[in-house]
Amino acid sequence: MKPYTGIDFYRYAGQLTDEERSAQQTVREFVTASFLPLIRTHHAAGTFPTELIGELGAMGLLGPSVSGPGCPGLSATVYGLICQELERGDSGLRSFASVQGSLVMWPISVFGSDEQRNKFLPGLAAGKLVGCFGLTEPDHGSDPGAMATTAVKDGTDWILTGNKMWITNATTADVALVWARGPERILGFLVERGTPGFSTQATKGKYSLRASDTGELILAEARVPDANRLPDAVGLRAPIACLNEARYGIAWGVIGAACDCYHVAREYALQREQFGQPIASFQLVQRKLVRMLTEITKAQGLCLQLGRLKEQGINEVPLVSLAKRNNVAMALECARTARDILGAAGITDEHSPGRHMTNLESVITYEGTHDIHTLIVGAEITGIQAFR
Repeated sequence: MKPYTGIDFYRYAGQLTDEERSAQQTVREFVTASFLPLIRTHHAAGTFPTELIGELGAMGLLGPSVSGPGCPGLSATVYGLICQELERGDSGLRSFASVQGSLVMWPISVFGSDEQRNKFLPGLAAGKLVGCFGLTEPDHGSDPGAMATTAVKDGTDWILTGNKMWITNATTADVALVWARGPERILGFLVERGTPGFSTQATKGKYSLRASDTGELILAEARVPDANRLPDAVGLRAPIACLNEARYGIAWGVIGAACDCYHVAREYALQREQFGQPIASFQLVQRKLVRMLTEITKAQGLCLQLGRLKEQGINEVPLVSLAKRNNVAMALECARTARDILGAAGITDEHSPGRHMTNLESVITYEGTHDIHTLIVGAEITGIQAFR
């Protein structure tokens, strides 16, 4: 199979800056050389390649668009391109970087104190510390405003009680950004590993995101000092703003998974012969490949414009929701189509589309389900809130 060199049918690379093209190529080479040789082993074992965390940090891939001590502070488009190349490798790899950057480092930089920024950001950016984001609960996913986790003031400390589920980086994290219902509003806390009453537990038996650390956060009257409360994170708007940052990265990232599926399917179709000729010569197979390429090309244009708007200060939730909704569904369709073109070979881990396909079943659910994003965009264009 020919090496992957990118999918760019509409020559979008010509609209990128030298810095953006360089970042994309650097991450592409890293994924090919350092990650892909490991993924089959980690996917089979159900483990995340923690041995790469330091390299991710050294390359500036953790919170690349975050501003603060030790952080690269690069453009939104650079961040998107990084996510795209990471997810070409695996959704679990992009998820790690996305949580670290968008859901932990970004809120510390925006909602945290100077002391918190100085304490946590350099270590998180370098990969010396790992973070996770605790919002989803066993009974509250799409409706975070109904969360049951509580925070009660006790002198100069807060007592946190509750459980968070489906948390990426849960058992690896040195610090968890936990959201809890305070006396009046929802508040955010930085809960450090070793905090009395705080523990984590891995989620077992996953079909999807196997090469990702997923687990539960257990807060059994965990005592957290007030110095670890994010001072400017008050109300549900704060975690929603964090999710909007993560969704932006997802919209870019899944294009990478789709590109890999297209590349593998095309190469396979050119080599696999049936009835005396490559299956790429059959009309139905060409139709499938053209459909994949068309949807990838549309998604690339959507994200490039979204990135440019974000760089202009336009970072509206419905815009990001439309891109997340469209692009994840697109990538999942591409993965399923690629698996179909590969036939029986597509169900083994020798080829990546089956792995991308199962991963994307999670990505279409987390950070807002496909239906939730439909309703976010629907409310924007009609002015009518349809959540019930």
